[in-house]
Amino acid sequence: MAALVYFRKVSEDPDWVRYEFGDDPGDFSRLLRVKKATGSSAAEDGQTDYTFLKASRKINKMSTEAGQWPDRGMSAS
Repeated sequence: MAALVYFRKVSEDPDWVRYEFGDDPGDFSRLLRVKKATGSSAAEDGQTDYTFLKASRKINKMSTEAGQWPDRGMSAS
């Protein structure tokens, strides 16, 4: 079974980046925030599930590779 997660940046300030994410690119249903200094993230709904972890890890990986926080992206496995 394939797992897909899509994400899109909704805001960024000097300390935090917020993303909406979900399994449907046309209907993001959740939000997460990433602390820039540490790369630590939290789901705003408190659910630390597979979809959240997949989005969070991909966002951090893309940020590390590009040297900036991605505007959007997806992860498939």
